Amino acid sequence: KRAELAEIPHPVLDHDVPTEEPVTFHFLAKFYPENAEEELVQEITQHLFFLQVKKQILDEKIYCPPEASVLLASYAVQAKYGDYDPNVHKRGFLAQEELLPKRVINLYQMTPEMWEERITAWYAEHRGRARDEAEMEYLKIAQDLEMYGVNYFAIRNKKGTELLLGVDALGLHIYDPDNRLTPKISFPWNEIRNISYSDKEFTIKPLDKKIDVFKFNSSKLRVNKLILQLCIGNHDLFMRRRKADSLEVQQMKAQAREEKARKQMERQRLAREKQMREEAERTRDELERRLMQLKEEATMANEALMRSEETADLLAEKAQITEEEAKLLAQKAAEAEQEMQRIKATAIRTEEEKRLMEQKVLEAEMLALKMAEESERRAKEADQLKQDLQEARESERRAKQKLLEITSKSSYTSMNSSTTALPTDLPSFNLISESLSFDFKDTDMKRLSMEIEKEKVEYMEKSKHLQEQLNELKTEIEALKLKERETALDILHNENASRGNSKHNTIKKVSEGSSLYLA
Repeated sequence: KRAELAEIPHPVLDHDVPTEEPVTFHFLAKFYPENAEEELVQEITQHLFFLQVKKQILDEKIYCPPEASVLLASYAVQAKYGDYDPNVHKRGFLAQEELLPKRVINLYQMTPEMWEERITAWYAEHRGRARDEAEMEYLKIAQDLEMYGVNYFAIRNKKGTELLLGVDALGLHIYDPDNRLTPKISFPWNEIRNISYSDKEFTIKPLDKKIDVFKFNSSKLRVNKLILQLCIGNHDLFMRRRKADSLEVQQMKAQAREEKARKQMERQRLAREKQMREEAERTRDELERRLMQLKEEATMANEALMRSEETADLLAEKAQITEEEAKLLAQKAAEAEQEMQRIKATAIRTEEEKRLMEQKVLEAEMLALKMAEESERRAKEADQLKQDLQEARESERRAKQKLLEITSKSSYTSMNSSTTALPTDLPSFNLISESLSFDFKDTDMKRLSMEIEKEKVEYMEKSKHLQEQLNELKTEIEALKLKERETALDILHNENASRGNSKHNTIKKVSEGSSLYLA
């Protein structure tokens, strides 16, 4: 491995490269944009810069207040996972993600589940944003943080007081070592006439000759070279941003706008296709549900028909048996009547025989009467069974009719389902995409520019709503804060917030007071 290190070009080895293995190099942006949305033209540049800023916030090289950390985390989740889906993104899906600075996590009595719940609540609101859009929203919030894009260097003024020099896209700033958020003095690039160094002494000459020259000393000569390089580069970019773009930059931005418009239309087309597919799937599911319901009704009707048929068969069999019993009873009654006539016709000579005969006649008459009554009852029962059989057959007829109706409905529903359900290959969508054309004319560019301006106005309105949301979250978690764990930067940020100070108005105030301070 040492042989491999020896093959690294000397300019790299001239730096403090560790000899431990493996050696990791981080390729980072040296100059930060003032307005990420306007200056980061290519999507890959935006993505890499997003990763850099995100890492600096998580590593606490850029201070971020807790409530803003949660919002930034929600945009980072949107960029990685896409739209929130409660069926996919279930509780615990962020357990292995590093989304918040450790300082923020330690500052509150909150479990990982509680942090995830608050991040997910905002994540769900970002539906419809593509990865590049979510990353840009992240950067638009991050660029307003006080330490964004500031390179700090330890310096001493002429009196030997230890200070910090901050170099960023807006100018040079002088800080107390214990306060990296609020500069004591600021020199915007457009108010600086000259910057130079001799040995370890650095000189800043303001444009206004009435303001004294500011001098300081750095620890190493190499640090002076780095400061000067950052000053020259940031000053050049500061002035270039306030001039008309070069032809090359205009072409790059035009291509980027065209690409953005093309992707936007592609996303809209895919969204429409997705919506139509979801509607077709819902319709298909509804038809399948209705078909299942009809099948269940048909099954129930079929079972009722079978029960009716079984009941009719039983009633018919019982009616036949009753009818045969009635016939048998009628036959027996007729035989009893014949026996009674025969007994009457027989001459009985003796009184005893007459008495016995009368008794037998009486018994025969009683038996005949009972037989007649039983025969009549059986006949009525047979009539009732015939009536029940007729009603059962009528129920069977109605059940068959109902089954026939359900069967015809089911076949009609199946035809509708087959014609309505969306095929997997979506030929209609292919036709739409094949016939789609988009000509980027001047009028389209003007319309796109107007839309971008409209988006800026909407963003300003959203930022007010965003600030309200941040304040709401801050109030919500304030009760869970452990005051003893607040860092110096937390306290300084809260003081600035209570005074209504932001990054830009603070720089404006201190730059206006620079002449007074130097005097």
